[in-house]
Amino acid sequence: MESNQYLDVFIDESKENLQVVNDGLLELEKDPSNLSIVDEIFRAAHTLKGMSATMGYEDLSDLTHKMENVLDAIRNEKITVNSNVMDVLLDSLEYLEKMTADIAEGGTGSMNVESVVTQLNAIEKGEELSQTGTSPAVIDDESETSTSSVEGLTVDQFERTVLEQAKTDGQNVYHITVSLSEDCLLKVARVYMVFEVLEQSGEVIKSVPTVDALENEEFENHFDLILVTSEQDEELKAKIMKVSEVREVIIKPFELEAEQSSDDKQTTEENQAVSNEQPEISNDQTNDQPTDQQKKAAGNKTIRVNIERLDALMNLFEEMVIDRGRLEQISEELNHNDLKGTVERISRISGDLQNIILTMRMVPIEQVFNRFPRMVRQLTRELGKDINMEIEGAETELDRTVIDEIGDPLVHLIRNAVDHGVEMPEERKQKGKPAQGNMLLKAFHSGNHVFVEIRDDGQGINKEKVLNKAIENGVVSSDQASSLTDKQINELILASGFSTAQEISDISGRGVGLDVVKSTIESLGGSIEIESEYGKGTTFSIQLPLTLSIISVMLVMIEEETYAIPLSSIIETAVIKHTDVMKAHNKEVIDFRGHIVPLVDLRQVFEVPSAKDEEETYYSVVVVRKGDQMAGLVVDSFIGQQEIVLKSLGDYLSNVFAISGATILGNGEVALIVDSNALIK
Repeated sequence: MESNQYLDVFIDESKENLQVVNDGLLELEKDPSNLSIVDEIFRAAHTLKGMSATMGYEDLSDLTHKMENVLDAIRNEKITVNSNVMDVLLDSLEYLEKMTADIAEGGTGSMNVESVVTQLNAIEKGEELSQTGTSPAVIDDESETSTSSVEGLTVDQFERTVLEQAKTDGQNVYHITVSLSEDCLLKVARVYMVFEVLEQSGEVIKSVPTVDALENEEFENHFDLILVTSEQDEELKAKIMKVSEVREVIIKPFELEAEQSSDDKQTTEENQAVSNEQPEISNDQTNDQPTDQQKKAAGNKTIRVNIERLDALMNLFEEMVIDRGRLEQISEELNHNDLKGTVERISRISGDLQNIILTMRMVPIEQVFNRFPRMVRQLTRELGKDINMEIEGAETELDRTVIDEIGDPLVHLIRNAVDHGVEMPEERKQKGKPAQGNMLLKAFHSGNHVFVEIRDDGQGINKEKVLNKAIENGVVSSDQASSLTDKQINELILASGFSTAQEISDISGRGVGLDVVKSTIESLGGSIEIESEYGKGTTFSIQLPLTLSIISVMLVMIEEETYAIPLSSIIETAVIKHTDVMKAHNKEVIDFRGHIVPLVDLRQVFEVPSAKDEEETYYSVVVVRKGDQMAGLVVDSFIGQQEIVLKSLGDYLSNVFAISGATILGNGEVALIVDSNALIK
């Protein structure tokens, strides 16, 4: 029996058991006397130990066994749970997560766990604990140097094929090392900016540490990348150095030839190790009687499906949606009753199929939420604060593509709430507040959107200081500042260029890296709003689409060109008389239900040549909204609503203003999708 065929199942089940351990430990810290929680944690650790031993991952199995001994002593009341014990158990969990992640990346899961094992042994013996060990770091199989070194930046066979093809095509392949400043506060934000710069110049093939590790700030102050690009190294270096808090950039050609020997050696050793192993099922796995929950899980008729298969299924269905649109158009043109009936039936069936496929891709947002309680616990201990975090609506489901992207913005917002929003216990007491601060992370469905709220009862946003800083930094002028609403002032902290490291102590609230949060959310077709009352607290509300691939749009005509405007941002369509158009600040506006709404002529925005000589009597207007701001998009005519497949324009056209993508219509034409958020901005 080869263990490789069970690797995917092992990784998935290990992550599930580690999540049970994580949730259980956090609950145990709140209620140390509840030994039933310890039983649940023990069972999950016990299962993980048995699976690891069976698969041959001895380091993972051994560390879990040491952790299991401590848990056994706790449930038998030989050890009392305190903050020091919890620190070591959570450190052990962090090591286990990193070892599992290393295995998932193709590694062996080997790590130097001596420091945390020493702590676990001390707890088990009832000895006084010394300072907990350093944060875990994966040991490279061939040397003990950092995995960010040139020698440690290895590629697998698939990546090698991609790089060889790139070199054949005349592309440059670079090994890039980026070092951040020692005092960099939000490293993830700077990593995101570096990736954004590089992805505009080429394609990132690999990063060390992995993207997940970078998102979780599981690195020191530098990281390595392999980039395929047509640009030269000096040009790339200049672009990366423009990102604030980047201290140094080293760019070298990545040589596949030098890599080949070590890679082949590693592959040979791995194959030999697999052939020599005779995995055995651990007897420990059969000792425990299955719980009611385990029996129930065994009865569920479920299967694991690789996300790549679902992606392939979605891609095929997207092509079917395009052909469905073509059939509907042909049916209308021919006006054949039998054909019309058949097409209508296909449309109904494909609509049901679409709902099933989208449901299959939906995953609970708890996959993102689950990592935050431990992060908040760690931050509060570092900062000397006391914050109780609550989570609601973790079962709310989102498309997998949205789930993968939303984690980093939430990390930024939660870190800012902990660091700059909630006050220190003594300060809270002086203000008449409880010493313990409260934070709520909440998700819920509303229509075709999911809303995520991050709410705290901290000091809120000092609007006067925010406004002064915005004027000082040139984000707004003094004249503009006088007409801003409270909500618009709050949103200034999301503006690019608003915050620098020096401003953290000057503004009561947030600001560091929130421009990155805003751009990421808007790139997902979402929006973010802020409500804050000074001295009472702040709420960030994020609106996200359920899925990114198939969207409903309003098709409009501008001269002979067809454009698509997402229905999610449309309030209403209207035909306005030319005499109803007014002037304000030298711009055309209309009175829309008591609101002054500026008009944006899409013909001018997209520079569509006009064939009309005389002035129009009527305007066809699509009224769109972003938050509490509105705009009227002037078009020539409305075609109607339609479901379309959103396609990217590619890297070459990634910076086209106010265009978020394109779609293929039923007649084979390409229609550009309008980014109304950019137009309102």
